[in-house]
Amino acid sequence: MRRLAPLLLLLGGNLAMAQAQPPDQVQLNGMLGARAALLIIDGEPHTLAVGAAARGVKLVALEEGRAVVEYGGRRQVLALGAAPGRVVTQNPTQPRQIVLPVGSGGHFTTLGTINGQATNFLVDTGATSVAISQREADKLGLRYLYGKRIVTQTANGIVPAYQLQLDSVRLGDIEVRDVEAIVIPGLMGHVLLGNSFLNRFRMRREQDLMTLELRY
Repeated sequence: MRRLAPLLLLLGGNLAMAQAQPPDQVQLNGMLGARAALLIIDGEPHTLAVGAAARGVKLVALEEGRAVVEYGGRRQVLALGAAPGRVVTQNPTQPRQIVLPVGSGGHFTTLGTINGQATNFLVDTGATSVAISQREADKLGLRYLYGKRIVTQTANGIVPAYQLQLDSVRLGDIEVRDVEAIVIPGLMGHVLLGNSFLNRFRMRREQDLMTLELRY
């Protein structure tokens, strides 16, 4: 019995480690008002109330079609209708790549954050800077009125804009700091992820996937 005790302890420790492993993928598949959400965790559906957890995933908050979840020691923001992004890492502590699947209309869209606030992005290699509508900038709490006043060319012609530096832009586990952006009038469904962000990466497309790999 004494010989079995260390083995049982070891097996118990290994089991606890396996149970503590975070899931590979979590998606927001539906919302039940502001109190519960349907999450797909590694392919399995789970209905969670705010504050509840399943398979190591805790639902922290719900608002405006978005869910804040916590797993693997990190918080993630999930959105309904956004193409899920996933981070591929060679070293778990130093993610180097973001892989984005193609969405509707052949566009690459994903959820991320600007200065810690959740928003939806659309990759736009034709945009010089990250472009944000004034309405979205107000929601993100950006103080763009203190930025530099400029004019810029859009599909609707030349419009006034504000130029500013974003403290951070994050997609998945990769964060880029001090990113130039412009705030323009009008309504846009997404923040345009332009070259002031994309130039930090090597880009390649393989069929329906776009890979962004950090240059440094």
